[in-house]
Parts: sequence; C-alpha cells; structure tokens
Amino acid sequence: MQRAHYNVPMLPVTAPPSPSSRVIVGLSGGVDSAVAALLLRQAGWDVQGLFLSNWEEDDDAYCTAAQDFQDARAVASELGIVLHRVSFAAEYRERVFAHFLSEHRAGRTPNPDVLCNREIKLGVALAWARRLGASHFATGHYARLESSPDGPALCKARDAGKDQSYFLHAVGREELAAALMPLGELHKSSVRERARRAGLPVFDKPDSTGICFIGERPFREFLSRYLARSPGPIESADGERLGTHEGLAFYTLGQRAGLHIGGRSGREQAPWYVARKDAARNVLVIVQGHDHPLLASGALTTGKWHWLAPARREPFRCTVKVRYRQSDQAARLEPRTDGSMRMLFDTPQRAVTPGQYAVAYDGERCLGGAVIDSLAGSAQLNAAA
Repeated sequence: MQRAHYNVPMLPVTAPPSPSSRVIVGLSGGVDSAVAALLLRQAGWDVQGLFLSNWEEDDDAYCTAAQDFQDARAVASELGIVLHRVSFAAEYRERVFAHFLSEHRAGRTPNPDVLCNREIKLGVALAWARRLGASHFATGHYARLESSPDGPALCKARDAGKDQSYFLHAVGREELAAALMPLGELHKSSVRERARRAGLPVFDKPDSTGICFIGERPFREFLSRYLARSPGPIESADGERLGTHEGLAFYTLGQRAGLHIGGRSGREQAPWYVARKDAARNVLVIVQGHDHPLLASGALTTGKWHWLAPARREPFRCTVKVRYRQSDQAARLEPRTDGSMRMLFDTPQRAVTPGQYAVAYDGERCLGGAVIDSLAGSAQLNAAA
C-alpha cells in the first residue's frame, strides 16, 4: 500500500501569520489545554481563553464543571490572558445530546465525543471565536494538522497512546483549516513537564474521564432519567431464557457487567457477553466466552462517509479503527454509490457496535469515517464468499 508523505513541522506549534493574529484556546481546566495556550503564547500568538459550559445542572454532584472553571481561571491568570466563559448548553442538547438519546432508543451505542468536536468545539465555539476577531480556535487534542496538496490533513499524534484523531474525523476540512492543536508533536509526559516548569497549577491534575454530563456516575442510572425502561427476555444463542433485561437501550454489544446471570446448570462456568439485540422481539441475546464466534464480525457497512482526503470511488486497502484505542486493523474498503462504505476485515473484529464509528487511516493520515450501520459475522462472510 503506497503512503503519502506530509510535511512535519520542526516545532510543536505554528507561528502566527502576523504579530496581531489572535487565537482563542478552549481552556477546559485541564493540563492539556493549559499547555496548548502556553505554547501558542510562546510562539507569538495573541492568546485568549474560552471556558465552554456544555451541560448545566446545578445539583449534579457528578459534573466537575465548577471546579474546572476555577482551574481554568487559575491557568489564565498565570499566563496573563483573558478568559471568556460561554454556555453552549442549548446547542449541546440540540446537536449532540438529542442524537445521543435517539441512537440509544434505537438500540445503538453512540459516541457523543465525535459530535461534540464537530458541532461544539470546532462548530459553534469556532464561530464564537471568529466574532471575537480570532483567526483560529485551538484545543488540547492530541492530533496533528499538516498541510497537504489537497488541504489540511488530520494525522495521528506522536504519542500513540494519547492519539485523538479518531474523535476528530467528522470535523469539516474548512473548520480544520482554522484549528490549532499544539500538542500533536508532544508526549503526555512532556506536556506535564512543560506545565510544571511554567508554574501552571494544573500540571499534576488527573485526566478527565468521559464527558461532563455522564462523568463517573452509573451509566444505566443516568440514561434511565431520559429513556423509559422496557424489560424483556435475556436468551442464549440457542434460545434458552436466562433472565430479564431492563431495556435494550441500556446494553451494548460485548458488554459483560450488569447482566446478572449466575451459573447455569449444564453450562460451563464462563462469563456471559451481549452478542445481539433482537429489537423485533425485545430480546437480548448473550453468549459465553470472550471469543465466542457470534461476537466476531468480518465485515460492516457504514452510513454516509465523511472524507478528510480526496474521495475514492474504487475499492482500496487501508487500516481501520472501529473503536477508540483499538490498534489499526487491515481492511478492504468498498465505496458505495449512495455515499456509504462497506468494510471487509482481514481478521474478524470482536464486538463491533452499530452507532459507533469506523475511521480509516492511510499510515498516519486519517482518511475519514462514518457511523457503523450494520454488521456481517465471519460465518456469514465466508458463506457469501
């Protein structure tokens, strides 16, 4: 497979086009965005900060937004930059959370972080920054934006363990051209060390997990505030009733915890996993064993594909991720006339989940991605062949 070559900057952050060039940095209160602001200021940009409020529930003990804002204020004070605060809660509920609930109602498992990047951080926040006279909006994402003959190229971060290009694949190329991601060339350990040396008060703050409106709370409890429970049978692959589920929306493929299935007479003592959701019968199908064949998919189809490189019309080979932190998987991609994509994996993939995203790469460069729509098991794929 031929790989394209892209310019790699020698410095971790691009110098401004002019001394007066303004950039708004999304300051989250964490160490990553703080160092992004630090690097941009050191490079000569006119830096201002923006703290985004995307979820507003004052009585919510799980959301850390109040403390995060205080941390962002402390960082802005240390750097000597202006900090703005704006609420995009209404936009978040309309553009991200409504889709999140709709997908769960349909029995799928969405990833709201992808839409948050497209619709909020590099959507309404970028537009807001431009109204303040900024030419760019910067984030603390671990990803690289390089120049290529066809426009901005989204590439993997140097720190493979922190790479977040998967979450950015749905952002438009025009928006990527106005984005800055200064941490793309750095490793996390270097980011923390730079923060420590600069005296930034968040240098040792733990990384946040998940998104604010979920936080560390029990997920099923949170979701049940918005979706009605719809109990139904839990069955084995051979049709034996094993228990009762609370509603298909509360489970995801490959899930092990929360099934409440104990040992069964006449069956091996092995963990049970969610293998399928039968929406027509409201049945949750589970199987025993981490590597059960029903958990494997040899192919999938997506919704409409979003290209971050020149669109391809003929089948081609590349690597794919079907979940964040997954290692690259070799596959053949077949563009379809309706704009969707069919993927055939060299090795069947475990617990591929409709509603999540399939993202393609050519070496370091992200080619684009789309929502996973439907699956084909390895047995089905062999039969079709």
